[in-house]
Amino acid sequence: MKINKFPDYIKDYLIPKTSGNIIYKCLKCKEEFNIEKLLYVCPKCNSVLLLYDTEFERLKKVPSDIWRDIFDYRKMLNIPALKGIYLYYEFIGPVIPIDSIVYLGEGHTPCIEANSKLQDDFSQLFYFKNDGLNPSASFKDRGMASALSYINYLVSSEKISEILAICASTGDTSASAALYSSYLTSKVKSAVLLPYKKVTPQQLSQPLGSGASVFEIPGVFDDCMKIVEALSENYNVALLNSKNAWRISGQESYSFEISQDFDYDLKDKVILVPIGNAGNITAVLSGFLKFYETGIIDNLPKIIGVQSNHANPVYNYYNDENQNRKFIPMTVKPSVAQAAMIGNPVSMPRVIHLVDIYNKTADCSKVFFVSVSEQEIIDSQLIANRNGHIICTHGGETLAGMVKAKKDGFLKEHETAILDSTAHALKFSNFQQLYFDDNFDQEYNIKPKSKLKNFPILVKASGIEKFPAPGEPLIGNDFNTFVKKTAEEIANYLNLAKVK
Repeated sequence: MKINKFPDYIKDYLIPKTSGNIIYKCLKCKEEFNIEKLLYVCPKCNSVLLLYDTEFERLKKVPSDIWRDIFDYRKMLNIPALKGIYLYYEFIGPVIPIDSIVYLGEGHTPCIEANSKLQDDFSQLFYFKNDGLNPSASFKDRGMASALSYINYLVSSEKISEILAICASTGDTSASAALYSSYLTSKVKSAVLLPYKKVTPQQLSQPLGSGASVFEIPGVFDDCMKIVEALSENYNVALLNSKNAWRISGQESYSFEISQDFDYDLKDKVILVPIGNAGNITAVLSGFLKFYETGIIDNLPKIIGVQSNHANPVYNYYNDENQNRKFIPMTVKPSVAQAAMIGNPVSMPRVIHLVDIYNKTADCSKVFFVSVSEQEIIDSQLIANRNGHIICTHGGETLAGMVKAKKDGFLKEHETAILDSTAHALKFSNFQQLYFDDNFDQEYNIKPKSKLKNFPILVKASGIEKFPAPGEPLIGNDFNTFVKKTAEEIANYLNLAKVK
């Protein structure tokens, strides 16, 4: 829709101009740093950073109803830079010129209401926010669009050059980083580190297909992360893990979209998010806080973080009722929620910082954590997918988390739950096959249920002498007999009634 078709009162707001003053701020020592140099940890105390807009107050001067109209009308513009996460430009990266924004179709993933059977079975109104429908098939594209847009801006303005983007990954981050870097291939090269034999074949194929240098490292994700951190500290590389504060900023769009999906009414809404490296829950908390502070939403929704029993250091921290509790990293076990198989999440300091702010702002406890079994995760995924959804194992994790949250009293029957399915189901189809074949390693502690198994059925009907084969089609009576007998066998198997 062309700008001259919009109401006059909104026209001047729709095409944003650069504004604000973004800085890096250390969560530990509170030091502030200029963003013209890529930073991932505080140069003084080595703690993690968050982006802050020191001129954020200017956004509060725009009436909340105008902000809602800006986002709703802006959605109708045919300007690529504003079609994705930068629809919320002023809240994500207002210092980046719109001609530097990288848009590959990310964001605005559908929020799908669970079918009536699922809602009856679980006695809950709930939705899946399907972030598997992003370009690289995971939510990581939100943060990568932000990080690579900023890098593109720095390169285009000649503030930096010769960029090698690098990340450690359990699969999704590498796919996204390689994809977005390849779009800027004349400016950015990419390399990814993966734990050897700990990434699905589908996920491994993605960075390879995008042309990244792919290194497989013995150990688990946490080991890869330490190597990437050493590289970022000693060499001229751009770190694209969630230690990168620009990644967190882009992933805040998840909260903005949910707000818009529900017409900015978040009363009695509960968001369930799987936790791996803890960047996503950090972004979700930060995003809702920004919209609440500017009056765009009137209520902060509950946030429930979900982890597998095989990798639940964040849950363990908050489950400790000791006033002087300390975060303790853990040694993880194999998990079907592979992207969440992280024992020492780098964003844990951000989580602690933002959970405290979130609860204080709401003036009550609004953030909770639950832990679920591997059996519950995979069973939940299969059940959801048998009811018209395409959720990944992490979506199964949040569905299992919803059940646990109800049991623990964190989720009430009158509330509406929005479950984060972070990736596409096809990325984890090997786990489905392991389930059907009853072939999981003992470490997973998964025993498949016969009612959830499914196999293809070979139909070679009796009474047929000849069958078609590639390059050898049947003709005449042989073909007619093949069609008739095969159809009859399938009809008998399915107990179909004949047309009268």
